[in-house]
Amino acid sequence: MDQKEKLAKAIIEGKMSETPGITEEALDQGFEPGILMNEVLIPAMQVVGKRFESQQYFVPEVLVSAHAMQGSLNILRPLLVTDGIKAAARIAVGTVKGDIHEIGKNIVCMVLEGAGFEVVDLGVDVPPPVFVQAADDGADIIGMSSLMTTSRNKMKDTLDSLSEAGLRDGVKVVVGGAAVTPAFAETIGADAYGRDANQAVQIIKDFS
Repeated sequence: MDQKEKLAKAIIEGKMSETPGITEEALDQGFEPGILMNEVLIPAMQVVGKRFESQQYFVPEVLVSAHAMQGSLNILRPLLVTDGIKAAARIAVGTVKGDIHEIGKNIVCMVLEGAGFEVVDLGVDVPPPVFVQAADDGADIIGMSSLMTTSRNKMKDTLDSLSEAGLRDGVKVVVGGAAVTPAFAETIGADAYGRDANQAVQIIKDFS
């Protein structure tokens, strides 16, 4: 088993303590950062996503694998920048104002990074002006999450704020979370609804 195979296996199995060392070893053996990103990290997280869809993996397993991938990505990211490898798109993700749930958002952020996107994590309890600023700063896509029906209407407020700022036509907006449905996403005028991190990645790939 070569270092690429070892790294993929460690990510899929969620071996967080092993991925940084394996990544360093792979680099020492001459594997290019872009090769590791495109041929190991991204495919490994696709495997994790498929296992989640087939209910072989659940949220805890996905989260552990995402953390394992993050350990490798932390080493590769500055090297990818040095090599001039540009992310496919820039995505700003946050949990809307009035909601402090973050596990789902964190998984989405990590999986998107593992898929080769530049991710700006806006955090939780994010008011509309912060999403607007992210769009003004160059985000191609805005991702909003809500687990509470009492806070999901802030998604509509954010879309309205983007329109008022003259930025709505320049960004795609994807919404998700336990409180959100495809019908609700359509009602508020979002561009797409993602039921989980894996679907969000596919939607955003289709946008890019």
